[in-house]
Amino acid sequence: MSMQRTLATLPLHRSLATRDEQVMLQAGALTASLFRYASGIEALRLRNTRGSLVLLPWYGQIIWQAEFDGVPLAMQSGFSMPLPSSGIAGTYGCLAFHSGLLRNGVPGPEDDHAAHGEFPTATLGDAWLELGEDAHGLTLRLGGEHEHVVGFGPHYLARPFVALGERATLFEIGMHIENRSGKPMELMYMAHVNFAFVPHGRIIQPVPFTPAHVQVRRAVPAHVQPNPDYLAFIETLARSPERMRQLDEPARYDPEQVFYLKALPRGPDGRTAIMLRRPQGDGFALSHAPAQFPHCVRWILDDPDQKVAAFSLPSTCEPEGYAAERRKGNVRLLAPGAEAGFSLTAGYLDRAAADRMATHIEQLSSDRKQA
Repeated sequence: MSMQRTLATLPLHRSLATRDEQVMLQAGALTASLFRYASGIEALRLRNTRGSLVLLPWYGQIIWQAEFDGVPLAMQSGFSMPLPSSGIAGTYGCLAFHSGLLRNGVPGPEDDHAAHGEFPTATLGDAWLELGEDAHGLTLRLGGEHEHVVGFGPHYLARPFVALGERATLFEIGMHIENRSGKPMELMYMAHVNFAFVPHGRIIQPVPFTPAHVQVRRAVPAHVQPNPDYLAFIETLARSPERMRQLDEPARYDPEQVFYLKALPRGPDGRTAIMLRRPQGDGFALSHAPAQFPHCVRWILDDPDQKVAAFSLPSTCEPEGYAAERRKGNVRLLAPGAEAGFSLTAGYLDRAAADRMATHIEQLSSDRKQA
């Protein structure tokens, strides 16, 4: 998003969230309202002229739902609402969550950490709304703060945010981390954006669907029960990853398939982009800066209970658990007092915007070939 100036800041209080949704702020075409699910989880709804986001300000700042132009963006699951849980598996029905920050991915045999780390369902101490203005008009930005401190262990301050413009169907997701310990801090972070599975959807990316650029995960995590056909298909995908360019074989994603995208090119703004185009011509898109996220993961699942096409998961590491990632050299260290910032843009594109995004991705690919 472009640079903006802040017009006003509104502190949010959990006690104001009730079963009856109440407007907290209205400006131009933007509205922010608080409510509480029957499960007790507080939520903030941001609305603009095109749709809305449902955010959980004090619960990992999860993005629970999103809908633009009548199209729902989030994965399908058995969860009708967010549920209290000490880990993300207990409320796994959202569009996006912050995976990490000290540990990330699915724990392997040598690991003792929770799946996707300690932050996804962390309780944030503070949350607030910022009303801003940029070249495109007014914006609303949800900010929050979580201090994680363990005696004789790590100590960090995390500030996630989500920002939405008054006419936008794309929104910004960000995370800022400060190591407040006197010792180096291990950092493993993934922006886990779980878009809906789109039957016959087509993935458009700026690198070819070759084994050099799209590598299938061969390690089978503990939560997946493989069979000979599944293992054989992994080998097929390893040789011919173009099989997953178009989602024409839903049964092939039960169990899940995971891929690692390599050498993604970046444009003059330092960002790369990937899109899942729907048969209707519109699509979902995500752009990020590889300088912030040196890895990009793809997770696709279509089983009777969950349907998700997480076609772009920007990350500082791959998701095979702490021990495996440390051996690969993928665990980043933050020096005492050091800070790290991450941001990405995700959301919905109508047909015209999807056409423009396809052209942009094609240009990124062309520039890669010429480099």
